[in-house]
Amino acid sequence: MDTQALKRDNAQFLWHPMAHPAAMRKTRPDIIARGEGCWVWDIDGHKLLDGVAGLWSSNLGHSCRPVRDAIVAQLDELPFFNTFRGTTHPRAIELSAALVALMRDDGVAAVMFGNGGSDAVEAALKIARQYHRLRGEPERSKFIALKQGYHGVHFGGMSVNGNPQFRRPYEPLLPGVFHIDTPWLYRNPYTQDEAALGRICAELLEREIQFQGADTVAAFIAEPIQGAGGIIVPPANYWPLVREVCNRHGVLLIADEVVTGFGRGGAMFGTRLWGVQADLWCLAKGISTGYVPLGATAIGARVAEAFDADASGAGQITHGYTYSAHPVAAAAALATLKVLVEDDVVGHVARVAPAFQQRLRGLVQRHDFVGDVRGQGLMLGIEMVADKPTRATLPKGSDLPLRVSRAAYRRGLMVRVSGPNLILSPPLVISEAELDTLCSTLEAAFDEVGAQR
Repeated sequence: MDTQALKRDNAQFLWHPMAHPAAMRKTRPDIIARGEGCWVWDIDGHKLLDGVAGLWSSNLGHSCRPVRDAIVAQLDELPFFNTFRGTTHPRAIELSAALVALMRDDGVAAVMFGNGGSDAVEAALKIARQYHRLRGEPERSKFIALKQGYHGVHFGGMSVNGNPQFRRPYEPLLPGVFHIDTPWLYRNPYTQDEAALGRICAELLEREIQFQGADTVAAFIAEPIQGAGGIIVPPANYWPLVREVCNRHGVLLIADEVVTGFGRGGAMFGTRLWGVQADLWCLAKGISTGYVPLGATAIGARVAEAFDADASGAGQITHGYTYSAHPVAAAAALATLKVLVEDDVVGHVARVAPAFQQRLRGLVQRHDFVGDVRGQGLMLGIEMVADKPTRATLPKGSDLPLRVSRAAYRRGLMVRVSGPNLILSPPLVISEAELDTLCSTLEAAFDEVGAQR
């Protein structure tokens, strides 16, 4: 590598996601040059524990040999072919069968592939509308979603996003989308009783469905645990109550499992944490451990049956991508699923996560600017506040989270900042010793920043 040329050209020609081009040129992005296991090295050789798994994605770390070998073998065998009507390839067939088998207990009957999470959401929204049309209810076109929710960057996904930051630059968006309060214990106007909050927020969904007219609502979409919104874990009764509400009104339930799918929360899928079956699941990131872009929409049996029963031709899926079920991505995903199951990666998460969660919750007592620490499995959010007793939010533009993240970086830990939150999502294969290093490094970073205030 020409290190100096890379530093010179950094952010000069590449527009980065979720960033202002001028800001990236002013403060150049960190250049990550190499990865091995749960560690990465920047271009200057600085070693960092990857506390974000790339971006919720590298669940098996950065050097999973079986996935690497599957990619190389597929490149040698068939680097690309499409899966449009009339053609397919072996890996697409094998992966679809493997995913349906993995999700059989969830009621999944079929899958459709795309290139990432935004694609998976787009497909789910389209399939939901088409399902109701096939059943003779074409007016069911509306979607209900949660505030603070994140569902990608396509126009459909942006429309159901519950954060104005992702919506305003591109409005007007898809009509017929409505947002309700999220079951956020730390910040809600209703109660600090978890069970009561779960009931209230499920009732808000039912009231919105009734207000819109149930015969006009296609689906409710939500993340089992909100990721980009700040790691918001719902009360235990929320998802079962939501499932009951959707059943009463004939509304489909879409689970956006782009982050929570494949073990992140300590179960193979987030909906399993609460024993709930969705109708459609949006999958990506961990499906291929991030090595090759891939997304999938899993389709529940009830939805699939409506398409299978159609004899009019209205059930034709006029959606898809050139790279849907790309052979190399499918090979990577097959190898990933094999490792997840054979190495009991999800069980490992369930075993190591409680101590990780408990230890970092101690930051609330340790620092007056840490308002809340919340999470599930190996996903954790630390919310910083201006005033702890009143829970006053940080002023807009506060550099406090960035200062903590840079202090962690200098000490050898990569973390992610999202608004007032510092977010952690390390590889699922992280060892107990590495988790101890993560926690110690982060505690030292908070101590440094706390001493400077």
